[in-house]
Amino acid sequence: MTPVKTKVFILDTNVILHDSSCIHHFNEHDIVIPITVLEELDNFKKGNDSLNYHAREFARTLDSLSGDKLFNGGVPIGPGKGKISIKLDRDFDPAIAANFSAKKPDHHILNIAHFVAGDNEGRSVCLVTKDVNLRMKAKAIGLMAQDYKNDHVSDIQQLHTGSRSVDSVDPELISLMYSPSYEFPADRLAVEKALLPNEYLILRGERKSALAVYDDEARLVRHVDKVPSFGITPRNAEQTFALDAILNDNIRLVSLSGKAGTGKTLLALAGALKRKKSYRQILMARPIVALSNKDIGFLPGDIQSKLDPYMKPLFDNLAVIEHAQGTTKKSEIAKLIEEKKLVIEPLSYIRGRSLVNTFFIIDEAQNLTPHEIKTIITRAGEGTKIVFTGDIFQIDHPYLDSHSNGLSYLIERMKGQRLYAHVNLTKGERSELADLAGNLL
Repeated sequence: MTPVKTKVFILDTNVILHDSSCIHHFNEHDIVIPITVLEELDNFKKGNDSLNYHAREFARTLDSLSGDKLFNGGVPIGPGKGKISIKLDRDFDPAIAANFSAKKPDHHILNIAHFVAGDNEGRSVCLVTKDVNLRMKAKAIGLMAQDYKNDHVSDIQQLHTGSRSVDSVDPELISLMYSPSYEFPADRLAVEKALLPNEYLILRGERKSALAVYDDEARLVRHVDKVPSFGITPRNAEQTFALDAILNDNIRLVSLSGKAGTGKTLLALAGALKRKKSYRQILMARPIVALSNKDIGFLPGDIQSKLDPYMKPLFDNLAVIEHAQGTTKKSEIAKLIEEKKLVIEPLSYIRGRSLVNTFFIIDEAQNLTPHEIKTIITRAGEGTKIVFTGDIFQIDHPYLDSHSNGLSYLIERMKGQRLYAHVNLTKGERSELADLAGNLL
């Protein structure tokens, strides 16, 4: 049997900051860490953000693997794995020096990768980076480069939508949706693919239609009603499904995806307010992707004043609910905020906390990494419900895309779980103009 020819993968800093366990996902292949990467990681060790966690965790892993050994020739990563080694900086190759400035750390990584490829003739050598520009530069000098794809969703077009339309349904079954007990056995419904737990259905007959959801535990298809929440009434089938999932206490994790104006955040907040008596606190948060330390310095006021512009969209949704309810409910929402029963904070303030009996809404979840999504969900204590909202095609994070962001990863990995429901909203309801712009521009 011919032995498998192993490859060499050179890792960029952003791959490690994305996933500190990345070195365990390259099977039998060898891994090279340029010394420039270790220097860059050193700048991220202090702090409480996920980037800081990954920098520290990778340093501990590397130290544990090396022990008393030197990196000469590489050290084994583990059974069935390749070796990991650290490559020191070298004088720039003339071809690279002529085109790339030595002042940029990326170019030092590129130079080291170039020499690694030269030292490993006959083996496939590839630079792994989440930086698109660095991948292009690597390919320009004849070096293979690719994104880190361990947590990628392979086919975004096939991503679980959370609902489906079933045509030519027996009229008798549709009639059962409108008479007690508003359900029927799931095996009576003919579908091409097996139903998933908490999957929503638009049942269409010759003359009537009905909205329903599949109860996997009871093996029943149940009717879904259009239920107003705190003055907000669903305007379409998908919004009805979304609100049903939010109000269902048996579903502890919900994700809502869709373009701007489909009502994701508004529905999540309205549903949370309707269920406020069942929870100790309603907590809303969103990641501050654009807000680096340098950005904070340019904004006037204290830290809260600097963060307020990024939290404004959440307050805007509260204002819509206040307007829908009228002046009597406005004081109620103000009271909830005053008593800290309704709290709006940046997501970075949530890290390290254990959330018990909390209704937790995370907005703009497409700007989170898969690891950050996991970290948030594992903070959920007893009685906590979590709702993620976001648009997987509108990403502000420089190293994430529709395939690699945390929201897509969550939808792909959690589908079919009884504690989870997902709804993809497609119809804009903000205004006719907003919907037109979302579709055409």
